[in-house]
Amino acid sequence: MNIKCVIYNKILLIVFLYLLIVLVWVCGQLSVDSSELRFVKLIETSIECQTSAIKNENQLIIFAPSKKIAGTLAHSLCTDEVVAKQYGSVVSYWRYNTTESFEFVGKGIADLILTKNNIMDAFKAETTYNYQPVVGFSDYTAFFISAKEKPKITKEYFLGKRIGLLDYPTSRSGHILPKQIFKELDINLENLNIVYASSHDALRDLLANGKVDIIASFWQESDAKRFSKNYITPLKNNIAGTRWYLKMPHNNTDLLCSVQAHLLAMSQEQSLHYYKGAQSFWQCDNDVVTYKRDEI
Repeated sequence: MNIKCVIYNKILLIVFLYLLIVLVWVCGQLSVDSSELRFVKLIETSIECQTSAIKNENQLIIFAPSKKIAGTLAHSLCTDEVVAKQYGSVVSYWRYNTTESFEFVGKGIADLILTKNNIMDAFKAETTYNYQPVVGFSDYTAFFISAKEKPKITKEYFLGKRIGLLDYPTSRSGHILPKQIFKELDINLENLNIVYASSHDALRDLLANGKVDIIASFWQESDAKRFSKNYITPLKNNIAGTRWYLKMPHNNTDLLCSVQAHLLAMSQEQSLHYYKGAQSFWQCDNDVVTYKRDEI
């Protein structure tokens, strides 16, 4: 009889707790308006702004290398009269990994994108989607950079060194070219002490802080404040710089020239001398818009 009472009491307790939970949940639902709930994005990846053509549903899609550039360019183009005649809004995305840039180029998602010509070539995007180069940056040289000695391009030199590379497989100076050198020297990557960084600035920090012995990157004027120019060794010269490409399924020269003007103006506001030297591909100050050159 006592056992039956104990079991009965336990059942009553479980039922009571269950009903209590249901009651608390119901009270919570009644006290909170679900329409007011907003979930904050943990990783923001795009910026959108409206042109003066509010009712126009067409969007100009941009893909940029950083949030700062994405925002600056989007807001600049949103105020443009030519853009407003064709689009109701500008949506600007920026990359967090290589896969995203491949998606935007390979599937022709972006109307305007900053990328390398080798990526365009790999996806045949210029012929498939008629991407046209609008503004480009000068050719550059890739280097091995050290803090204490001039790097040597020998197998013996690299073995035992802590080598900083860029964790971005499409980067020529920070990833592709140094690995090509290692392959030419018959060095197994597994035998190297490679430290990967997320950006060229992060690579420089690793070298300056003594966490690596050598990095692969390009040389910029500001590097002279932290490193000696005597301690750099070229990997390859005349590497084509990145370019802004505009998708041109139609002969939309008004948009092309307007976008080119905004890109050139934005380049003058950049802090690094390299990015100030942007050059245009199109002659837009004549009655007929013409292509200026094949290479920058």
